Amino acid sequence: MVTQTHRFKYTVAALLLGVGFSLPLSAQPADLDALYQELLEADETSYPRIEQQIIARWEKSGSPAMDLLLRRGQDALNDGEPDVAVEHFSALVDHAPEFSEGYFGRATSYYLLGLMGPALEDIQTTLRLNPRHFEAMRGLATMMQELERPADALELYELILAINPQSQEAQESVKTLKLQLEGQAL
Repeated sequence: MVTQTHRFKYTVAALLLGVGFSLPLSAQPADLDALYQELLEADETSYPRIEQQIIARWEKSGSPAMDLLLRRGQDALNDGEPDVAVEHFSALVDHAPEFSEGYFGRATSYYLLGLMGPALEDIQTTLRLNPRHFEAMRGLATMMQELERPADALELYELILAINPQSQEAQESVKTLKLQLEGQAL
């Protein structure tokens, strides 16, 4: 058990370092870069619209067939069928291994099924393919909180705020986690 815990800690640390180091080096299409810049400059009323535009851009694979698999997986998740969603997202990952949304959808499905290991693995792949995927960071932060790793969760929320400074959820989570960590330090 101790060995698994240490291996998990090293994996999380490597993931956080990899995400942190890769943020400025990420090469995305110019229109997506422009949206991220708008998100940095957004106010509290405009950021949700820009967030949604970025997510919509992430969800475009360039292939109608792959987009259909993504929608089917998302529909299964919305219908409360994560086991069915895993099948759709797995097919998407098999056919489009460089499309981060397949991994992100499958990670969400695995998480809902209580399969933390596979969920973490797919989140890691999502962030390798799309280092500015603030939704994947949010999901990973949630997992870190459940695993009682508040410092890692805090670091992830701070990474989200570096991309999306108006995120109300990330702002609140940072406040809560800082208070929690200060309480632990006492």
